[in-house]
Amino acid sequence: MKRYLLILLALTSLSITSFAREIYTLNNDWRFFFKEENSSDDARYIRLPHTWHNDSYVAGINRSTSGNYERKLYVPAEWQGRRLFLRFCGVQSVANVFVNGGHVGEHRGGYTAFAFEITERIEFGTDNLLQVLVSNAHRSDILPTSSEATLYGGIYRDVELIVTDKTAISPLYYGTEGVMVHTTSVTTERVDGRVDIALLGKRDASCIVEVDVVSPDGYVATTKSVKAKIDGKLLSVPFSVVNPELWSPSSPNLYTVKVTVGEDAVSVVTGFMDVKVTTDKLLTINGKHSYVRGVNLYHDCASVGTALSEKQYGRDLRSIQDMGATALRSMTGPHAQYLYEECDRRGLLVWIDTPLTQSPFLSDVAYYGTSAFEENGREQLREILLQNCHHPSVVMWGLFSTLRGCSPELLSYIRSLNALAKQLDASRPTVACSNRDGDINFITDLIVWQQSVGWVQGDIEDVSVWQQSLRDNWSHLRQGICYGAGGTLGQHNESFVRRGGGNTPHRIPESWQSRFHEGYARQVDEKLFWGVWLDAMFDYGASRYDVGIKNSGLVTFDHSQRKDAYHLYKALWNRRANTLYIAGKSSDVRMRTKQLLKVYSSCGEPTLLLNGDTVAVRSCQPGVFVSDTISMSGTNEIKAFVADRRDSMVLTIGNYLRRQ
Repeated sequence: MKRYLLILLALTSLSITSFAREIYTLNNDWRFFFKEENSSDDARYIRLPHTWHNDSYVAGINRSTSGNYERKLYVPAEWQGRRLFLRFCGVQSVANVFVNGGHVGEHRGGYTAFAFEITERIEFGTDNLLQVLVSNAHRSDILPTSSEATLYGGIYRDVELIVTDKTAISPLYYGTEGVMVHTTSVTTERVDGRVDIALLGKRDASCIVEVDVVSPDGYVATTKSVKAKIDGKLLSVPFSVVNPELWSPSSPNLYTVKVTVGEDAVSVVTGFMDVKVTTDKLLTINGKHSYVRGVNLYHDCASVGTALSEKQYGRDLRSIQDMGATALRSMTGPHAQYLYEECDRRGLLVWIDTPLTQSPFLSDVAYYGTSAFEENGREQLREILLQNCHHPSVVMWGLFSTLRGCSPELLSYIRSLNALAKQLDASRPTVACSNRDGDINFITDLIVWQQSVGWVQGDIEDVSVWQQSLRDNWSHLRQGICYGAGGTLGQHNESFVRRGGGNTPHRIPESWQSRFHEGYARQVDEKLFWGVWLDAMFDYGASRYDVGIKNSGLVTFDHSQRKDAYHLYKALWNRRANTLYIAGKSSDVRMRTKQLLKVYSSCGEPTLLLNGDTVAVRSCQPGVFVSDTISMSGTNEIKAFVADRRDSMVLTIGNYLRRQ
């Protein structure tokens, strides 16, 4: 009798066994071939992340086509009774996923994560075939429909296999982890908020959901346990934290929110901050004015396209912080989650755009007033906000960028996007980037003027005239400014003649870019704006230009060589380290015998030596020192020093072609 009882207990125990969540990265052993190849006979073995930029890229040409990815996936028999999901962290732009020949889902949009359940398509105890058909072809029903930046096709971020129990936290809710953290009130005394949880399980079944909020020092600040019914709706669990350690750029304190359902658990790292725009049009973090010095960050890098690694993201963030910038703007859509996790830890502020944007090409149409187009924009906005709302570094949501039209239909659509953003996350302001007058500038909480005075139109000194017009007519707006100009490393021109428009940005000398940024840095009135944004941090792929690159970055396309304008802003913005830099190093061979030398310095007036002789310098604006015109010939050694800072270059005056 005892023996049979033991067997019965064992069987009972087996029948109620639960399993913890398991996550496997599926980046290896993929085969890739283009659809037009018609056969997988010549498929290449590749590793994710991957774009077909890596597979077949020619400078200035981006293939707008379809590609096939496939791999085998062995699923052990022991996993029967569990749920399996595929999660894609980023595919540009449309992905159709198949398992063993059966279609499991389609995702439209190239910047956000998405997941599909594949349990019903899996054969347990054997290999399964995964296939993903990817297209980056232009479509009028998927944003962006107008882009200056190259849209690299491919699975350019990680792919994960998620294995859960029958009852679990859902990975299917708009590509999120199934856990969204929202704050409703943030003060130094108390934080109130809620955790929204997406649940999966048998319809109308009940489960116990536990929520723990863990402070930066590992102490459980608050805990909740609720009985929930699985009904297809979000479960909202309120929470409060007394005497919180708030997140700010100077003190990036992070909490962990852990949600447990049976054996399944998901943790997200978050932080609590109060973002507001005051009546005097200042942006504040926890009541403290935070003037924004930001850079526009595109999604690619030479040789890897958009398939950036964590190491490359880390290098880029070090460059941004070394320059002294306090914020970055994710252009046309979100970057990988790792970037924002690092911004959370480093205290960098983030603006994430949606893909409702317009390029400078006049033939482009950015807004199609169809129901399919508008719904895709709303869907991408939901994914962007819900996937990133737990990041404290994200302080604003961008709704559109440089749209030319102001039709009633477009304005109505933008208003609907603004209302949706407020419905999903009322704790952060909305923002937009505009280069047009009109009602379009009065929808979002914040507006940023994309300015080209002194480049495409007018002279650089007209920046002051334009600012005076803002003071006289638009000072009631909560406004920032964004500006930038092209510059090619190694090209130099002593004269400064504005070049407007054209499709040859690579021909613009680096020295012209420097003069443009010096003019803006000298004239921009911080009292008029809540922040300034530089366009852009790095050169980026733009296949529609004749060399395939837009060179408006402060750093080259391979993210390695810093242009003169980078060092200008480092001298002006970086207060943690002294800067001393002789401008013009990349153009070390010049034709003119008369030269003017320029030094960027944050540590006072430098001593300048030319071939061992002292050269007089004068301050022409904060951080910028120049010499009078000097006659030179042959090879010249130039040195600059202030206290313990040193810099030098060799400048050759002569025939460049002869030297070559």
